[in-house]
Amino acid sequence: MRRADRLFRLLLRLRPGRIVTAARLARELEVSERTVYRDIADLTASGMPIEGEAGVGYRLQGFDLPPLMFDRDEVEAMVLGARVVEGWGDERLAQAATEALAKIQAVLPRGRSHLIEETRLYAPVHGERPGERLPLSAFRLAVRERRVVRIRYCDEAKAETERTVRPLALSFYPPLWLLIAWCEVRCDFRSFRLDRVLDHETLAEVFSPEPGKTLADFVARMEAADPWRR
Repeated sequence: MRRADRLFRLLLRLRPGRIVTAARLARELEVSERTVYRDIADLTASGMPIEGEAGVGYRLQGFDLPPLMFDRDEVEAMVLGARVVEGWGDERLAQAATEALAKIQAVLPRGRSHLIEETRLYAPVHGERPGERLPLSAFRLAVRERRVVRIRYCDEAKAETERTVRPLALSFYPPLWLLIAWCEVRCDFRSFRLDRVLDHETLAEVFSPEPGKTLADFVARMEAADPWRR
């Protein structure tokens, strides 16, 4: 996590004006208490009105973040999206969604922050979230870094194959997660269900976009085959 992001998250936790201990801040930010003390000192030195002391706790007084204007539909759209991610993503995505909602709530004008809690749109999941049972986190990173991945895959007929693929995107078709990739074995685009990936290895090889092998090419082919497909 970038230090600037950590400082912003720290301010969000102090913003309600309640006393928060360094131990709790360290636990929620996943850093040491010593780091919290250092961050508090730096924020105070920069002019943030933080009150408190080590061993007691801290709170933020007389400071607010600039408000952002969202209408009711926009708030509901963001809340629903975050709750879908919380329920169906992996642990890191779920945590990021929770943090995003906290940031949105922090910058809503006074008198409108209650809209988030009052949004009655949910994406419930029974038991463990699906993203935790799947290699979702590994493939998210591979897509982001354009890393080639070797997979062992079991298809619908229970036949196992080994593929070397270029991960292009991940697509959520509730309740399934699909990997959209360029398959080096088939020399064509393929979609792989993550729940059928038996094993995977992210390689050191980084691929560059090539004409005919990009996500845009995949989308263009799908739209040409079915104009109604999005």
